[in-house]
Formats: sequence, C-alpha cells, structure tokens
Amino acid sequence: LFPKVSLHLHQGSPDQVAEMLLSGEADVGIATEALAGYDELIALPCYRWTHSVIVPPGHPLLDAPLSLQALTRYPLITYDNGFTGRTKINDAFKKEGMAPDIILSAMDADVIKTYVELGMGVGIVASIAFEAERDLTLRAVDAGELFGINLTKLAVRGGSDMRSYVYAFIEAFAPALSRDATVKALAGAAQAAGQT
Repeated sequence: LFPKVSLHLHQGSPDQVAEMLLSGEADVGIATEALAGYDELIALPCYRWTHSVIVPPGHPLLDAPLSLQALTRYPLITYDNGFTGRTKINDAFKKEGMAPDIILSAMDADVIKTYVELGMGVGIVASIAFEAERDLTLRAVDAGELFGINLTKLAVRGGSDMRSYVYAFIEAFAPALSRDATVKALAGAAQAAGQT
C-alpha cells in the first residue's frame, strides 16, 4: 500500500520502547507492560492473551491439573523481567509465597521453546507463541488461571501528527483500531490528559 515506506522493527524492553517513542525514533510502540506509565504517550488496548506452560510430550505436568505448586518442582524458562507479562508470573508466585526456580530468561519465545526442547526446564510463554502444527516436539497447557489475562497495548506520542501509513499499520496490527477508531481514541485520551 505504501511502496516508498520502509518498515523497521526494533526490539527492546517496554521502557526502551517508550524511550524510542519519546525520542521520535519510533512512530508506534507495542508492549504488554509499562507503556501506560508515561504521561507523554497514549496507549491503546489491542488484545488480551494468556500464558501457556510448554513441556516435551510425556511430561508429568500433562497428567495433572496445572498449579503453581507443581511448577515450583521444575526449573523454569520464561521471559526477561519486564517482558511479555513476566510481572504477572512473578506476582502470582509471590502472592502464594512461592519462589520459582527460573534458570533462564529471554526476550523471545523461540529461545524459550528451544531450551525446553533441549530438556533444560519447563517453559512459560505467551499462548499465541505456541503453534501445535509448528511446535511438534512440545505440548502446551493453558496457564491463564494461574497468571491471569494480559493486555497488549499500542502506544504513540501524544500530540504527534500521524501519517496515513501509521494508521494503516495500526489497523493491520489491531483490526479493531481502524483509522476512525484510532483518531477518536487518541482525541479522547488527549482530552482526558489535558493535551490539545
């Protein structure tokens, strides 16, 4: 649709994503944690998701109801702090007074899945990162009841003039955020924050 526009994807922690937005290095930021904590940014909800526990076929966790206590019996592999709902994982264990044995953390679900495949531990990933057709050597168990529902947000700088291709990208990422819906949401958020 926009042949003269190049798309560059930068990966970073939610705070790094926010800083890229604030500095003008990025037009749009997407994260599950931290973006709503910046007054200069307007964060719009995109979609809800849960975590899944991933294990090799035949793993004992597949034979019984999943619990935090059961997970504490195994070394865990999950996201770095501040990434992809890690705060909810930490909070769930802390609330129950449990200390999980997180032996490895990563920014990327594929890294987590690789180490689970190698037998290093049990993985906790975003449910959307597991595809049964592709991840044939793994099995997933929904962990939404343990860690709750996460909300991914898309953020832009408040008061920024967005070009048509930015609106098109937003709608491609989150179809409910059509250009009209995004304009209304941004105007409402700016008004609530006292921005003009």
